[in-house]
Amino acid sequence: MANKEATVAELKEIISSSSAVLLTEYRGLTVAQLKTLRNTLRENASYAVVKNTLTKIAANEAGIDSLDDMLAGPTAIAFVHGDPVTVAKALRDFAKANPALVVKGGYFDGNPLTAAEVTKLAELETREVLLAKFASAAKASLFGAAYMFNAPLAQAARAVDALRQKQESAGA
Repeated sequence: MANKEATVAELKEIISSSSAVLLTEYRGLTVAQLKTLRNTLRENASYAVVKNTLTKIAANEAGIDSLDDMLAGPTAIAFVHGDPVTVAKALRDFAKANPALVVKGGYFDGNPLTAAEVTKLAELETREVLLAKFASAAKASLFGAAYMFNAPLAQAARAVDALRQKQESAGA
């Protein structure tokens, strides 16, 4: 009993500190395949096989009751501590190569996710790519603004130079 309480407390802490929680069904996967999946996710998430009843209790204590329906059958959870998009992509890619892995859904940013929403999350670009696109757009805007501010000065300089050349040719 004390061991179960400690497990629930640990699961509650992990769920609370995770940026997202993605649930999968692993029925039919070998131990070697699960090890490969864990290694793939290691940088951004921890992947663990959990007892459904203990996870329900821990999630409810953490204020998440939307996982109850998904916690049926053999369940393994990716507790995301990095980029959720990267983890969703890794799960999607692994599921393509190993159809026995089924993404059930999850919880992200205070909202429950269906399996379809996890797939949509996997289709997003990673945070780094989005930041690079934003930086590139901002840089282009700054160059445009600099050109607009510089254009009247350059135009005035050309006008002054043309006037000087006109006066030189009239004076010669």
